[in-house]
Amino acid sequence: MVTVTHDPTQLPANLPRPADDGAADHLRGASVPAIALPATRGNALRIDRVPAGFDRLIVYAYPMTGLPGVESPPGWEEIPGARGCTPESCGFRDHAADLAAAGATVMGLSTQSSGYQAEAADRLRLPFPLLSDERLELSQALGLPTFSIEVDRAHDGGGTKIVLKRLTLVIRDGRVEHVFYPVFPPDLHASEVLAWVTANPVGSGSRP
Repeated sequence: MVTVTHDPTQLPANLPRPADDGAADHLRGASVPAIALPATRGNALRIDRVPAGFDRLIVYAYPMTGLPGVESPPGWEEIPGARGCTPESCGFRDHAADLAAAGATVMGLSTQSSGYQAEAADRLRLPFPLLSDERLELSQALGLPTFSIEVDRAHDGGGTKIVLKRLTLVIRDGRVEHVFYPVFPPDLHASEVLAWVTANPVGSGSRP
């Protein structure tokens, strides 16, 4: 019997760095469509609306969170930017309070079902919702970069899945104010976003 030791919280050494392929160049300044997506915290949510009490909404898009004890899809670690969704989510969890103090709140976004996302949200104790774009409505409306991958049955039913490339949108006043793409390394990305938000306070002249 082979013992599966896959731990999605740990990043292997020498992950390939994603290159900027220009697939997100059109997003800065883009108007965010009024599309409501299922959320792990119950009600459907729209990302064109910054939640009350905040100046900005941080939406980090990621391919797919892993499952403890379940191996990643074949070749996952060789795809630049694929591995690291769990460490990235944990980073935003750990910096959520700091971001809130800087006027920004957080949501995660993937093409996994809400049921699959709920497992990760509970296990990782995420203090913010994960949004499911399983039907690719928002992804197609905004032209978010994606790629296809064959996954195991444990990963949301298996088969060929279209997943998001890793990127982060800073949303204010219904538009994309800033884009982080490509994102690397994923485990340090939340601190990168916090540094940008802190350096660009609302009212300082930073506009979409």
